[in-house]
Amino acid sequence: MKNHVNIPIFIPHLGCPNQCVFCNQRAISGQSDFCAEAVEGKIRQALSTVPAECEREIAFFGGSFTGIDRELMTSLLACAAEFVERGEASGIRLSTRPDYIDGEILAILKRYPVRTVELGLQSLDDRVLAATRRGHTAACAERACREVVQAGFSLVGQMMIGLPASDGESERQTARKICELGADAVRVYPTVVFRDTELAGMTESGEYVPLTCEEAVRRTKDVLMIFDGAGIPCIRVGLCAGESLSDPEQVLGGANHSAIGELAMGEVYYERLCRELDKAGYSGGTLTVYVAVGAVSRASGQNRRNKVRICEKYGFEKIKVLEKNEIIGYNIILEHTPAGRAPEGRKNSERR
Repeated sequence: MKNHVNIPIFIPHLGCPNQCVFCNQRAISGQSDFCAEAVEGKIRQALSTVPAECEREIAFFGGSFTGIDRELMTSLLACAAEFVERGEASGIRLSTRPDYIDGEILAILKRYPVRTVELGLQSLDDRVLAATRRGHTAACAERACREVVQAGFSLVGQMMIGLPASDGESERQTARKICELGADAVRVYPTVVFRDTELAGMTESGEYVPLTCEEAVRRTKDVLMIFDGAGIPCIRVGLCAGESLSDPEQVLGGANHSAIGELAMGEVYYERLCRELDKAGYSGGTLTVYVAVGAVSRASGQNRRNKVRICEKYGFEKIKVLEKNEIIGYNIILEHTPAGRAPEGRKNSERR
């Protein structure tokens, strides 16, 4: 399978009439303006840095692409389409709001090599949507998801953890609904409190209490397990690191940890390991854990934390974590060698 690389073009704020309580696109994207004339050059420059063997998709991010001026939108799509036609990119993806999806918009997108539509759902709980001033309902978001899927596009659902009025159960329900609505992939963003947002004022007044990093990791882990159980990959946890995220003048609170995704995925592995070890009854000796390619670090935990905890809980003398090509998702295979004996055999885990 080819490595996938997005060529990101950020279009901050254009087309969005709302100001969600958490939103500061300038801080999130690192951009405060947008120059349409520069897009072709940006795409060309970015493509030159990506190996030709990678699958390259031109991605219009910013959250409201289908709400911008119609002529601007089609000119940007036409510009990107030229790169696809020449074989320099495999397709186009875009992110937008659910209330900016309808039959007319989807018909326009079908004229271009758009493959993926990412919807900023954030929550499918009307209480949370109202508290965050999203400007649409859960029913609107669910309708948009169905229409995107029915039109033949790949759907990516984006949700947030720790929004005002949200709790763990609300987030788990949102995750389950995203699965039911036919998403092919998801992004999960623990809430970060940026300066110059309404959420910053709510935080300073005590109306909103940001999640600690530990709380965000636990609640993110819960939704990741739901998505994994449905066979839906999470392609991103947390905002992309940038200057604004490392600037204490810009970030006032929330789960602003550069490794928030690794921490949450590590907790998924820890729960999976404990569950399978309890079923197998293994303890003492050496444990070998086989995981998917590229997952050794996550399964081991940050600073080998999972290895340490598992050794302490089950009395293993040593734990080895190795890759195995046929394993997908968070599935694991266990091999136990009691002290002074040959390996007992393997126990497989599957999605549940």
